Amino acid sequence: MLKPLLLKLITYYRRTGGGQRWFAVDCNFEPTCSAYTYIAIERYGVRRGVLLGWQRIRRCSQHDSFCKCIEPVPETFDAKAN
Repeated sequence: MLKPLLLKLITYYRRTGGGQRWFAVDCNFEPTCSAYTYIAIERYGVRRGVLLGWQRIRRCSQHDSFCKCIEPVPETFDAKAN
C-alpha cells in the first residue's frame, strides 16, 4: 500500500521539476537521487529502498556540481556497506 504511494510521489516530484524547481539545485549523481530512490524502492521494497535513498541524498553535495558521479543502485542490499 505504501510502495505505490511513494513511487507516485517521486514521479510527481520528478515531473514537476525535481530538485531544480523545488530546491534550486542540481543532483551530482547519475542516476539522480530521486531516480535512485525510485529504483531502490522498486527493487528492495519501502524500508530498504528509503534507507538507500536517504543515504544517497545525505551524500549529495549541492555545492560541488562540476561533475556527475555515476553510482547505480546496488544489485544486492548490504546495510553496513552504506
